[in-house]
Amino acid sequence: MAVKRCKGLLFAALFVAASGFSNDSVRGASPLTGFRNPLAEAELERRFLAVPDPRLLDRHMRILTAEPHIAGSAEDRSTADYVAGRFSEAGLETSIVEYRVWMNYPREISIDVTAPAGVVMHGPSKEAVDGDPFQDNPQVLPAFSGYSPSGDVEGEVVYANYGRPEDFHRLAEAGIDLRGKIVMVRYGENFRGVKAYLAQEKGAVGLIFYSDPMDDGYFKGDVYPRGPWRPATAVQRGTIEYGFEHPGDPTTPGFASVPSLPDSRRMDPASNPDMPRIPALPLSYHDAQPILANLAGPESPRDWQGALPFTYHLGPGPTRVKLHIRNDYGYRTIWNVIGRIRGSQYPDEWVIMGNHRDAWVYGAVDPISGTVAMLEAVRGLGELLKTGWRPKRTVLFASWDAEEQGLIGSTEWVEEHEADLGKAVAYFNSDTGGAGPNFRAAATPSLKGFLRDITKAVPEPTGGTLYDHWRQGARKNVAVAGGGSDTAQLGNLGSGSDYTPFLDHAGVPSSDVRSSGNYGVYHSVFDNYQWFRKFGDPGFLYSQMIARVIGMEVLRMANADVLPHDYEAYGSEIVRYLGAAEKHAREALGDDAPSFQSAMAAAHRFAAAGAAMNLAQRNSALDPHSLNAVLIATERELLIPGGLPRRPWFKHSIFAPADLKGYSASVIPGVNEAIENSDPKLAVQQLAELTAALNRAADRLESIRPAFPAVGQ
Repeated sequence: MAVKRCKGLLFAALFVAASGFSNDSVRGASPLTGFRNPLAEAELERRFLAVPDPRLLDRHMRILTAEPHIAGSAEDRSTADYVAGRFSEAGLETSIVEYRVWMNYPREISIDVTAPAGVVMHGPSKEAVDGDPFQDNPQVLPAFSGYSPSGDVEGEVVYANYGRPEDFHRLAEAGIDLRGKIVMVRYGENFRGVKAYLAQEKGAVGLIFYSDPMDDGYFKGDVYPRGPWRPATAVQRGTIEYGFEHPGDPTTPGFASVPSLPDSRRMDPASNPDMPRIPALPLSYHDAQPILANLAGPESPRDWQGALPFTYHLGPGPTRVKLHIRNDYGYRTIWNVIGRIRGSQYPDEWVIMGNHRDAWVYGAVDPISGTVAMLEAVRGLGELLKTGWRPKRTVLFASWDAEEQGLIGSTEWVEEHEADLGKAVAYFNSDTGGAGPNFRAAATPSLKGFLRDITKAVPEPTGGTLYDHWRQGARKNVAVAGGGSDTAQLGNLGSGSDYTPFLDHAGVPSSDVRSSGNYGVYHSVFDNYQWFRKFGDPGFLYSQMIARVIGMEVLRMANADVLPHDYEAYGSEIVRYLGAAEKHAREALGDDAPSFQSAMAAAHRFAAAGAAMNLAQRNSALDPHSLNAVLIATERELLIPGGLPRRPWFKHSIFAPADLKGYSASVIPGVNEAIENSDPKLAVQQLAELTAALNRAADRLESIRPAFPAVGQ
């Protein structure tokens, strides 16, 4: 493999010579803008940036949050019609795409404290505060857990903190047996489906989630309606489908749940390993308090103590509770809205932007703040269309449905169109949009520089550019932590939103942007228009900012003569990931640690080929069509055909949702998870898969040589 690394470095050097670039000139080069006529593009962008209007953002928000609109409901269909109408008005070819998927709504839900004597708690309590105009809508469903099984269970309660693997380990060390118990966990730190899976594996018969005021309630500040934080009766809903093996409709793993699909081809949901097996219920901290207050047993570890006004104990008992859950399961229709602008030069190259539309209740922040930003970005492009402009590439805007139940709408669409996604240049996602001043972004490494450049062109509501404010935040973090870089930092993509099927399954370079603030009403009835106008984005200026960001992502990517993907930066990140994993392997596996030599050589080769490609992207004498074909294909070469161990739907060799965490990203996941599970044999096998993927990607980048004979001769 050392020979291949030298070959890649030699290729980079020869390309520099053949292209007439010096190392010094590259260091001072402008970013990979991809435009041959930057002045014309700058004028186009100026006109676009002037379009998104806070008044229209407000109007869209009022209309789309007027009623609860859980996926599959009549109100959800109304929001689809509204979005489709705005797409059509902007000049997009618009369609509403249906899927038939397995979901539950609540039918009967109750929880009672049955011991000790004298403790009275019959719930769940109604979500209510003084002065909220939305809480009494009869369309508001009782708080429930998506995909919880029905059942009647009773047992002693055990408190398990956040329900992380390390929390269950500490209970075991304390000698607390969870078999036959009802486990109570607070929200935060990991995905609720992971909490359910771990409780089930430990033998629990039921699970209670609650929101502790330490995490998003009065401990943080004033609660709604006086402040933005979670009031005592507010409940966080959410799905508990594990999603370890695949997201999407649980009856159609790996293929699309189109309406014409016969039931005989569907999986029995009961046999799907991602479906939870124990009943679960979310509670407010108002209803959680009498349960926790009456637990005995050891005091909880001090870092497990929440903010309720008593010392937390672990149990088991003497608090006993009885859960009664009856869910209405069935096949329900969901509706994606797809808007298309056909490209003028490269119609078979797709730039895709998406945001989900469904909500557990009103969903003003999650997801309608992102939806309204998308609608104004669409309107901005529509205004350009009226002047006769068309993008060079085909643009697709998508309003996904049933994201909250398990990324269903986007996953089914990706599975249906998987054969066509080789055309996809990039996927841009926004979930919670402009709900406050704190901008956050994540992307595949090839798009991180591109996204930073976008933020340099977008104004921030308080003055200056978005990038300036973003970088200032990074500098503050550096000052607090000490050391590091003050560059505006982008995270890696894990899961929890609709980029997941595009990146992890289909290998499409992706990004996710959002802006938020003190958001304490997540997935509750109070995530509504009133809360948003008071505490989220009262003037809709941050929503306007996000509209500009996502619109600029689409505009620049769709119009670039040469795509701006940076595979040199990607390769450099992978080299760092491998260095960290090698150190971890030596520490965890000792003499059994595998050799990283071949994988490291392949990563260096990939980075060198990416450096050569960066030079080619800046060379105006070269054929952009040939360069773009290679750039589009490279990310997909990083997919592992057979997928990751134990979860073959997830195919990306570099990124996946972290095992038993759910939201955060795991880098080089096959290798790192084998090390974490003390499996050196699997680590060797996964290093081989990773090495092969990196060499395939390097081969693809180096394949530009036949198109330019001067290179490498």
